[in-house]
Amino acid sequence: MSTNLYDQDFYAWTNEQAALLRSGNLSAADIENIAEEIESMGKAERRELVSRLVVLLLHLLKWQFQPERRSKSWRATIRVQRFDLSDHLSDNPSLKSQFSEATAKAYRNAMIEAAAETGLPESTFPTTCPWSFGQIMDDGFWPE
Repeated sequence: MSTNLYDQDFYAWTNEQAALLRSGNLSAADIENIAEEIESMGKAERRELVSRLVVLLLHLLKWQFQPERRSKSWRATIRVQRFDLSDHLSDNPSLKSQFSEATAKAYRNAMIEAAAETGLPESTFPTTCPWSFGQIMDDGFWPE
């Protein structure tokens, strides 16, 4: 019954599974799908890290390579993303160990978006992220 509910009404399934777990009725719980959903939640946290890094790195690239177009909006976006990333890493400290790999993935996309948004060729930008974790997250760091 739970598996059908999982496919037909995910919200109802989550409520049912939570009740079963809270009552200690593990034999009736849909363990396989629960495990899959927990893994999926972890992947979503990692995707959020990469997504926020893309936005931050994109704006840092634009800041560095289009100094004549710097704006309060770009500055605000950079600051907000830094704060949000810091909060996200505080909520998920084990993601810090994945920061290097996440930054590499995010930088690839940020570089493509920076080229599209600035009109500059992709070859204008470094092929790998030129900034360290400390610089990316430092509210006092503004690439020149």
